[in-house]
Amino acid sequence: MIGVLLMAVGGMCPLVHVPIIGNWNYFGIDQSLGIIFYVIVVLAFLGAFLNKTGLLRFCGWAAIALVILTLAAVWFKSHDYFSFIHFKKLINLASGMVKYKWGWFVILAGVLPLITVRKTVPVQQIPVVPLSEA
Repeated sequence: MIGVLLMAVGGMCPLVHVPIIGNWNYFGIDQSLGIIFYVIVVLAFLGAFLNKTGLLRFCGWAAIALVILTLAAVWFKSHDYFSFIHFKKLINLASGMVKYKWGWFVILAGVLPLITVRKTVPVQQIPVVPLSEA
């Protein structure tokens, strides 16, 4: 449950800082990516509630894949956004002004418990042997 809550909070934390616009969370970056991210969070919550370790691991790996996809999309979009500039050094300078923020670490801290979850072993009760009456 802690991992799921960290993921949910991390999606609302600042993930990218764009100089004039400000900080963006998952919905600021792209609304469809934000919806997919929170669908994964809800599935992970259901997996934690129903004690389904396979679903939790799947959601953890899916969240890692989505984070990598989002990081790549932000990088490519920032380089493509300034493509109207004809000088390569100015493109790199302008796209370098888009900064990644600390929200990614919160998401990855929430993913870590999801991918390392283990199936619980039920505790076996020792049968009570009645003492013989002497």
